[in-house]
Amino acid sequence: MNALIYREVLGEPKAQARHRHFKRGDFSGSYDPSKTNKNTFASVLHEGAPKELLDCAMSMDLTFYMPRPKNHFKINKQGTFLKDNAPEWHTGRPDIDNLIKFVQDALNGLYYRDDAKICQIIARKLYSDKPRTVIMISDIL
Repeated sequence: MNALIYREVLGEPKAQARHRHFKRGDFSGSYDPSKTNKNTFASVLHEGAPKELLDCAMSMDLTFYMPRPKNHFKINKQGTFLKDNAPEWHTGRPDIDNLIKFVQDALNGLYYRDDAKICQIIARKLYSDKPRTVIMISDIL
């Protein structure tokens, strides 16, 4: 596998929200409540987008660094420190599948022609003092 793309997006990772359906009289429809967040995410990644959309079998490696809650820290006279028993892995919400779907949808048409070309996904959620999303896309030979 050859790493084609490596990108890091600063900020708390966002999850794909469920589409909303509505009905007003005879009119009904649906909308994507994550659209604004996806557009913002994609605009950050637009600068490093490939000149030609990827159209090959791909592997996507995603690492979501979530912000630590205040109860992971202890405060004493010497300062603020991470507790010894503070976990490394983020096991709460948002769900990892919704985080993955958000990234896939945001990059669809920007980095690759179709997210159906992604044949392998490796993803993890970790705590960090620097919330961010790390994306690595490789071709599968």
